[in-house]
Amino acid sequence: MSKDYYDILGVSKSASADEIKTAFRKKAHEHHPDKGGNAEKFKELNEAYQVLGNVEKRQRYDQFGSAAFNGGSGANWGGQGFGGFQNGGGFGNMDFEDLGDIFGGFGDIFGFGGGRQTAKKQARGRDMEMALNLDFIDAAFGTEKEISFSKNATCDRCHGNGAEPGAKVETCKTCNGSGRVTKIQRTILGNIQAQSTCTTCDGEGKIYSQKCTKCHGSGVYRDQVKIKVRIPAGINDGESIRLSGQGEAGEKGAASGDLYLRIKLQNHKKFLRDGYDIRTEETISIKQAILGDKVEVETIHGAVKLKIPEGTQSGTVFKLKEKGITKLHNRGIGDQYIKVTVKIPSSVTKKQKQMLEDLGL
Repeated sequence: MSKDYYDILGVSKSASADEIKTAFRKKAHEHHPDKGGNAEKFKELNEAYQVLGNVEKRQRYDQFGSAAFNGGSGANWGGQGFGGFQNGGGFGNMDFEDLGDIFGGFGDIFGFGGGRQTAKKQARGRDMEMALNLDFIDAAFGTEKEISFSKNATCDRCHGNGAEPGAKVETCKTCNGSGRVTKIQRTILGNIQAQSTCTTCDGEGKIYSQKCTKCHGSGVYRDQVKIKVRIPAGINDGESIRLSGQGEAGEKGAASGDLYLRIKLQNHKKFLRDGYDIRTEETISIKQAILGDKVEVETIHGAVKLKIPEGTQSGTVFKLKEKGITKLHNRGIGDQYIKVTVKIPSSVTKKQKQMLEDLGL
């Protein structure tokens, strides 16, 4: 009888790989025999996930159904079973890594770790984040900065492999270079065969006659580094620059993390940034407001003449096209908006007062 693996896991046929894994972990947690769950249901969940959690097996299942896996009695691929309770209740070749952190890691429940028969994969280096103070004008036009910081760097003595130069490197005899050893544990579910990290080589599959004297075998050491960073024109406050591979170095030759520079833009005494536009203020006299004039105003691109029409009112905003900031992700340049304020004298002479009255002001 054909089994509906999607229904068993409670997901749709269009579910993503992540959705399938999440559903499996949730249900495996719920039905785990050690937590009072149903052992048969747990076995059925594992059987469904071993198919739907594998791209090739899932495609085969979608085409032929569970009959493609020996009628659902424990799917086979290349002649090897995976999902049934075998030999008195064992888990067969269940992939313990796919169980993830159910109850803190499936292997931990029984006192041993799970995993594949491969040498230990070193973790990628940690990502780093730093704040970078940036001048207003430098952010507008772009610049190059040299930054200095401390991080875990690849050891330059052993080049990251953890062995003292000239040291003898041998394949671990305990695990034969796989980094994993097989253990059999008797449980309430029967005998379980699983993989655990080799304690002799710490999962590396290799043994060194002497560890590196500089990094003590880790492959990394603390170093003060300097790098030059190109700051793109138009970057704004709060935005980040990602420098791939410039974060912490990974141990034993693993890939380095990334460095993220978070921009902290310094204020300018004259210019106020509004996206890619710039806003400024200028003060003009009553005479300039009434009769009109041309006044010199400052922009980030240099001084320009701004025409003040006759009868300009206080608070009027003028636009200087393309006198703003280069657009970071698009073509073009922002504008500059200038708000003018008419300066009113705090006092006037009798003559000035008479002139204003004569003009009807």
